[in-house]
Amino acid sequence: MLEIPEALTIACQINNSLRGKRIKQVITGFSPHKFAWYYGDPQNFDELLIGKTISGADAYGGLLEIKVESTGILFGDGVGLRFHDKDTKRVPKHQLLIEFEDDSALSASVQMYGGLGAFTEGELDNPYYIVAREKPSPLSNQFDESYFKQLISLPEVQKLSAKAFLATEQRIPGLGNGVLQDILYNAQIHPKKKINALAEVEKENLYKSIKETLAAMAVQGGRDTEKDIFGCSGGYKTKMSKNTAGKACLLCGSNIKKENYMGGSIYYCEGCQRI
Repeated sequence: MLEIPEALTIACQINNSLRGKRIKQVITGFSPHKFAWYYGDPQNFDELLIGKTISGADAYGGLLEIKVESTGILFGDGVGLRFHDKDTKRVPKHQLLIEFEDDSALSASVQMYGGLGAFTEGELDNPYYIVAREKPSPLSNQFDESYFKQLISLPEVQKLSAKAFLATEQRIPGLGNGVLQDILYNAQIHPKKKINALAEVEKENLYKSIKETLAAMAVQGGRDTEKDIFGCSGGYKTKMSKNTAGKACLLCGSNIKKENYMGGSIYYCEGCQRI
């Protein structure tokens, strides 16, 4: 799933490998998927994209936008992107395939759910896109301790769990259920612990962990549970994920547990992260 580290990694890869490529063909809806949502009308993508050249890419939270002259191509967190050179076999299922004049291509495949599409620059009114562009990234200087204190001091978040605070209502765009596992582990906070039960030192640790954990993930090319456009796993080895569930915590030796919570999985150390 695209979250902050992966969106940044893939934007960099597109800038390095796809910039300057000219689009010759666009295929939409090749593999119908009831949880694939399109930004804009797929029937208009040909007109929006064919003959235009990729000028770059940017990450906004967990969203990735590819700039194609005056047009944007947007991908949400549930979309897997894969680059194919002219000799590489295309993926069998995809919701969007962009082919270039040099016979290379970029495919987009929705996993469980996800949004993707094309739009004329300045005309997309999707609220998630707007908020992701407006709010500061946790990796920016604007996301400082003062900004974080305002977020965590809001009356409406006091009864939320740490997971709900971090990953809902677009409070921190791009910080989702994947990256929050290591953020909370590094801060030694249980995912179910309520915000109003956190001591001041725990809030300070949480802020530091958000900044430091996301920076480490981004620098290392994303998490080892996710893949980039070349099919390679990220270099950041997750501490709390499907890869470590059931194993011993490296800090205390306690068991790493997996539970279902708030419509997804949480991973935590029974010894380090107590409610």
